[in-house]
Amino acid sequence: MIIGLTGSIATGKSTVSRMLKQKGYPIVDADEISRLVVEPGSPALDQIAQEFGGDVLLPDGALNREKLGSLIFNDEEKRQVLNGIVHPAVRKEMIRQKEEWLDKGANTVIMDIPLLFESKLQSYVDKIIVVSAKPSIQRERLIARNGYSTEEADARINSQLPIAEKELGADAVINNDGTMDETEIQLNGILLEWKAEI
Repeated sequence: MIIGLTGSIATGKSTVSRMLKQKGYPIVDADEISRLVVEPGSPALDQIAQEFGGDVLLPDGALNREKLGSLIFNDEEKRQVLNGIVHPAVRKEMIRQKEEWLDKGANTVIMDIPLLFESKLQSYVDKIIVVSAKPSIQRERLIARNGYSTEEADARINSQLPIAEKELGADAVINNDGTMDETEIQLNGILLEWKAEI
């Protein structure tokens, strides 16, 4: 079984991902992969340098994320070009890692995909867990964690698909407004119900 794990900013998806990892489930982490596919020497990074110029590389050959970010920040066309390079590379590597785990005999693979709904990747997984929290809790966590003002925190939250919408597409929702223990009890219940063996 392939389980998609998603949420929104500061709902606690990473916490649930860590719990699954500690239980021994193999995790395919889309965020990690998006960093991996633009490492020096990768085809995607070469393509980015060709498209955006050598300025987007640091002296050591690594991606200058700040420089690239400033180029695409207000330019929808350039952002589309970048996504057209990075997204296929990420998807390809996600599928490769998933297949590798299955070949090794894993019964359940967790695909941790923050933008699962936004990127329309529902077809990649059999079941979807959405980690949810009330917007007021998301805001509190962002202010505490990142030092954002209330306005900055709200802007980050509002830039994503509303969590209520994501919940509608979920097979199970973990309400992460409470303690870690409460979250883990919910997670264990879902894994048990789905007979999700490692």
